[in-house]
Amino acid sequence: MENLKVTYYLNTGLAWVDPNPTIKYFEFFEDMEDWINEEVQRRVDFTVQHSPYTISEEELEEIEQQERCHIKIEEGNRIIKDKFI
Repeated sequence: MENLKVTYYLNTGLAWVDPNPTIKYFEFFEDMEDWINEEVQRRVDFTVQHSPYTISEEELEEIEQQERCHIKIEEGNRIIKDKFI
């Protein structure tokens, strides 16, 4: 059984870190992966729906990559993914 913690930071667009990130805990990697994919897609859809401009496929991929940079994954006390800057 895995003990996985996912921290998803809101893209504030500012230099400071989100003071209230979404934190989820998972026992199984597949459940965590499913949640991350659904949450990324939800946030990408929101961005696209609220954009005053038409979004190209390339821009859509960039938006998804940016969203994935705001995710930190920990297993126990070990960080296994942390791209947040």
